[in-house]
Amino acid sequence: MYQNQHLFHIPVMGTGHSIDSPIRVAHLGINSVISVVDDLLCEKIRKHYCNEFGLPYKNIPRSAIDGRAERITAYLNTAGEIVSKKFEELKQLPLFEGSEKDRYFKLLPDQNPLKKSYDFISTLDFKKTRDFYLEELTRKMTPGSIDVNIMAKVDALKLDSDDQPMSSEFSDASSALRGFANSNISSSLVLSAGFNPRLYSYLSEFKDFYRDQTGKIKKSIILKVSDFRSALIQGKFLAKKGLEVAEFRIESGLNCGGHAFASDGYLLPVLLNEFREKRDMLAETFQPMVKQFYESQGWEYPELSESETAPKITVQGGIGTSGEMQRLTRDYQMDGTGWGSPFLLVPEATCVDENTSSLLADSGIEDLYLSNVSPLGVPFNNIRGSGSEIHTKALVDQGKPGSKCPKGYLVSNTEFTENPICTASAQYQILKISHIAESDMSEKKKEIEKKKVMEKTCLCTNLGTGSLIRLGIMKPSYGRQAICPGPNIAWFNRSYSLDEMVNHIYGRTDSLVSDTRPHMFAKELEMYVDYIEELIEQTDPDDPGMKKIEKMRKNLLKGMEVCLEIAGKVPYPDENLDSLRDSVFVQKERLNSIFAVAV
Repeated sequence: MYQNQHLFHIPVMGTGHSIDSPIRVAHLGINSVISVVDDLLCEKIRKHYCNEFGLPYKNIPRSAIDGRAERITAYLNTAGEIVSKKFEELKQLPLFEGSEKDRYFKLLPDQNPLKKSYDFISTLDFKKTRDFYLEELTRKMTPGSIDVNIMAKVDALKLDSDDQPMSSEFSDASSALRGFANSNISSSLVLSAGFNPRLYSYLSEFKDFYRDQTGKIKKSIILKVSDFRSALIQGKFLAKKGLEVAEFRIESGLNCGGHAFASDGYLLPVLLNEFREKRDMLAETFQPMVKQFYESQGWEYPELSESETAPKITVQGGIGTSGEMQRLTRDYQMDGTGWGSPFLLVPEATCVDENTSSLLADSGIEDLYLSNVSPLGVPFNNIRGSGSEIHTKALVDQGKPGSKCPKGYLVSNTEFTENPICTASAQYQILKISHIAESDMSEKKKEIEKKKVMEKTCLCTNLGTGSLIRLGIMKPSYGRQAICPGPNIAWFNRSYSLDEMVNHIYGRTDSLVSDTRPHMFAKELEMYVDYIEELIEQTDPDDPGMKKIEKMRKNLLKGMEVCLEIAGKVPYPDENLDSLRDSVFVQKERLNSIFAVAV
């Protein structure tokens, strides 16, 4: 495991958009996260990069008994080999001659010790002294981490050749975990999208998640969490098995890319306050449990400092300026930040096809929305005019809605079948539309419900299409590209070099976004009020669900008070606190109006 040299990481984006990000940027010291939901996509990308870098390739057939795990292991090993090769070649380059090695150091945050050493050495004239320091500096260089994301609850059980469920270790999430655990790389597993006790228990079967005699953990655990309570519960579950959480990754419920898991109206500043105030409780709670487990196994737990065992806390979701990042790292004492959507417009860092890149660059606020296209039934950040949207509408217009479901990663519905099927599949949509047609709903209601059914799209395939087109594996004419940017992308309007984006993050150049861009906290507040408005439209006043909506309203109002406190502070450079103040007044009035009509 390597320490992150930067104050940011590139989170997972779709199944394909960050799938080769480590190959692109890890040699420059930048951490990024790969999705391994689609092992078949991993196999295609592996073949491409084996050809590009002259590495041996042997196909792992779809029929292989443990093929999913084997494909994931093979891809991660290939990525690790390429990153290691590129990094070692970079280390051999000269410094102060404008090489990629110089770029490695120039990209680092100014306060990084390696960056300070680099700047100091550049002032030295005496060659012998300079060479000594350069050798020491090179020795301290580390590559970025090849981190791996698994959506914990996307965990369909596989069927054997007789259509019978296989044992639990062959479930999608368990197979993916095994694929990561069996790989050669030393990095982090990012677990997201809910708490899966069976999967978490399976972690304990792999030694790489425990400390060795030197105190090192080859494969560490990162949990994406929605609040402090969730962090405490999940961390305790793992600690009882001797498993330590290296990092808790807080994500905005709505102001993010991909699937949006809305909280009960808890705004990010409220959540961050609680983590800041209670963060010591995490290590104090987990460490005795971890040590007790080691003792029960007859293992020796190494003597380590508090800084080596305390979990880091990072945050992501809608960050768009250096000032916002400074607010998060200084006021809330976050150890790092995740910058996702802006990197979709950095071709050096992510794998997005040309047509989709242009769509993103040209998008405005009105083009980005929370959609219902995901078969998981969870709101999904989307953009109007994507290849996936065009293809899905074309199928509906042809009277052939739904997908053939070629991969089946999101199968979960048993409304009409014994074995789970996907709500984006043609099989489900035909059955569901027929059921609606035979119901006693009004004709207007039937049309509304049919439209909801046919909105679902094949994310398993479409989220990976753009990467295949970008790498030349698939022809652009295939289309169907899905992408899931957060609303933050509306303020980035062209392609950027990696250097431009990193310098923007650290505030080393003029901001890449307009000074009228609303603060990330203001945008999140607006999105929650939008979300409540939509919920109320779908809920009868006497419905029990109104109690939950009322709870969200109360939490939002408390969060608005916290936002006003922030708005009254001195802004960091490029931080639009005026927009936060204005947003509180506007959204509070909206919220009151929405509930006045509902009552």
